[in-house]
Amino acid sequence: MTDDITSLRRILRTARTIAVVGLSAEWHRPSYFAAKYMQEHGYRIIPVNPRYREILGERCHPSLLEIPEPVDLVDVFRRTEDVLPIARDAVAIGARCLWQQIGVTNLEADRLVREAGLDSVMNRCVKIEHARLFGGLHWAGVNTGVISARRPA
Repeated sequence: MTDDITSLRRILRTARTIAVVGLSAEWHRPSYFAAKYMQEHGYRIIPVNPRYREILGERCHPSLLEIPEPVDLVDVFRRTEDVLPIARDAVAIGARCLWQQIGVTNLEADRLVREAGLDSVMNRCVKIEHARLFGGLHWAGVNTGVISARRPA
């Protein structure tokens, strides 16, 4: 598993195309919020969900194997038990990183992708890590300096 700051920064700096497996078209879902944030920060988002035709202005694909272009990072918004076949597909398409979102930790998928030479991130949110490492926390109203532990004068 890759979770040190230097590696996370490298992954997010070099990845330009992110396939989001399990991306929802519903604006209030965490997958939509994270993908929209990454899209607004210059990343190409490729939705992967057989339920939709289009999300965030991008054509939606039913699986990773049907994406007709190279993918740098596979961001997984699925249950832990669903990740292993997605990891196999990530290896098959030549992705460089498998990223399992907060609450998702499939150790077998982690082992598989690392043995294939991919980076592997588990139990972390790509949006939160990007904001933390590249100064975007203020975008969500956090770390603005408005809230303080200091007593008012």
